[in-house]
Amino acid sequence: MKLSDVSHGPDWVIWVIFTLFVLLTVVFLSGHGGGLIAGYNTSSRKEKEKYNEKKLCRVCGAGMAVISVLILMTGLLEECLPVEFAYVMMGIILADVVIMMILMNTICRK
Repeated sequence: MKLSDVSHGPDWVIWVIFTLFVLLTVVFLSGHGGGLIAGYNTSSRKEKEKYNEKKLCRVCGAGMAVISVLILMTGLLEECLPVEFAYVMMGIILADVVIMMILMNTICRK
């Protein structure tokens, strides 16, 4: 059974999501967009001084790039990927988020 057999939504949705993720990746990798990082944007000025905002954005950008590539693969290879790829994709995204959280709380501190 292929991934396209269980996909029920229109194909354009995945391309809109991919475009949004790529835009966020570019914003974060450029070192901007600190206000889009949950937790960082609501912290006090004193708390924000403990973090290097450029590194924080770049770590988020790298993590978003991994997710963007996975979405691209899903969009392009939907007809030939097995259904189990959805589980693999979720595992990779979960591992990516955990690694991002660890890096954001270690190497991004001043």
